[in-house]
Amino acid sequence: MSKPKAPRRVDEKEALAVNTMVRGSPRKLNLVAGLIRGRSAQDALNVLTFSKRAMAVDVKKVLQSAIANAENNHQLDVDALVVKEASVGKSMSMRRFMTRGRGRSAPIVKPFSRIRIVVREVEEQA
Repeated sequence: MSKPKAPRRVDEKEALAVNTMVRGSPRKLNLVAGLIRGRSAQDALNVLTFSKRAMAVDVKKVLQSAIANAENNHQLDVDALVVKEASVGKSMSMRRFMTRGRGRSAPIVKPFSRIRIVVREVEEQA
């Protein structure tokens, strides 16, 4: 008596990868995610490899994970993959404080973000 199998969260020709604890604000991460939306998987990897933004490293890891999931878990063709969705959201925020003069303190907020990348296999256009 085991639990029933969980239903797939994406379509049959799709694979997804999620990272829930990316250190940085969602606003900055969304700028990098916008660079790869709608591109082919190989093109998106090239864009992220040569991007100057520091967040591109974390987005690239999630994209590589989504490509590996598509290949190994769902038997999709890697050369025909396209980034269907790259969504960014808020995760937790660590609250810290910095001591200031005259016995006061100032808040420091260290935000975390989450990123969800879905890749889809498309048929070649003839």
